[in-house]
Amino acid sequence: MSVGALIDAGADFAAIEAMLQGLGVPGFSVRVTKVVKAGVAATQFHVDVDDSHGHPHRHLRHVVEIIKQGNLPAPVAANAIATFEILAEAEAAVHGTSIEKVHFHEVGAIDSIVDIVAAQYALHLLEVEKVYASALHVGSGTVKCAHGVMPVPAPATARLLLGIPTYGGEVEGELVTPTGAALLRQRCSQFGAAPRMTVEAIGYGSGTKDIPGRANVLRVMIGVEAATLPATEPITVMEATVDDMNPELLPPLVEALLATHARDVFLTPVIGKKGRPAQLITVLCDAPMTAELAGLIFAGSSTLGLRIREEERLVLLRDWKPVRTPWGLVKVKRGGVNREALASSPSTVAPEYEDCKALAEQAGVPVRKVYEAALGQALQGNFEDE
Repeated sequence: MSVGALIDAGADFAAIEAMLQGLGVPGFSVRVTKVVKAGVAATQFHVDVDDSHGHPHRHLRHVVEIIKQGNLPAPVAANAIATFEILAEAEAAVHGTSIEKVHFHEVGAIDSIVDIVAAQYALHLLEVEKVYASALHVGSGTVKCAHGVMPVPAPATARLLLGIPTYGGEVEGELVTPTGAALLRQRCSQFGAAPRMTVEAIGYGSGTKDIPGRANVLRVMIGVEAATLPATEPITVMEATVDDMNPELLPPLVEALLATHARDVFLTPVIGKKGRPAQLITVLCDAPMTAELAGLIFAGSSTLGLRIREEERLVLLRDWKPVRTPWGLVKVKRGGVNREALASSPSTVAPEYEDCKALAEQAGVPVRKVYEAALGQALQGNFEDE
């Protein structure tokens, strides 16, 4: 299903087929068919095995030898070998033996070798750098394995899913195989909600079973991940509403709060009880400054109480770079989601008002003229070296 979905999303089947033939293992062929599962069109990847060639149980070293002898790109070979090593560790833990003594049984069969190598090669063809997955629906009931009937998920699969979010359900049967679990464990960076990304291709890979009431398909979405946002940081918010003081006294309070290291202070006109016009005083600060700033608010306003809460905020990285205008240099504040964006394509640029004001007064021109000239230089990326 993984290979079918990746082919459906754009991986070249002919290239995958040629690569698999280069493994030098006789007795199998691959093909794809288009199917519809519960109204969803999907690609089914088939591995046809000729049982007359015989396919004995294999140890890890045999599988590694097959992969190394194939004409595979180095990352594909390394990822495929790592996947089988993960499988071997799980099987060894379940059976109480070493990875060297593990017989892979089902996962050592040629079709599973083909599945794993093909999936890793398809990811390589699509230039996938990171893999994310939702929580995994494992199914329910029992499944017949080489060692007999086992509960779903089978012991090796359950071992492979340690630390990975899973859930069961009303669907009878095995919905996550050891091969699929190992592939995800080896390649998946994160399980849960989908990352922020621009989707460029979608593919559906079909399973062989028909499940009543649902499409037995696996969906992959290929895209470009959004720029990584900076980590959130805590911020304390203090608020008070005043409706019975002279508004002329509020600007000195704002200045005093900012001088005492408040991160930000702003006033919002509101309507209070009985229709009275009022001012909402909002102060952002670091938690250790709460007591000192609260004292200033009580001393400088008529409020009898404060609301205090802790919030999280995202803050862009920022720096200052000068630009040249006809009247002189103006510092410009730049913001970006990371250092690379800050240097090459900042999210925001803002000329420093006091610089613009000083140059405007010296030259006898409107502040707006200096500001717009500085902003134009900044938007074109014409920053000066400091």
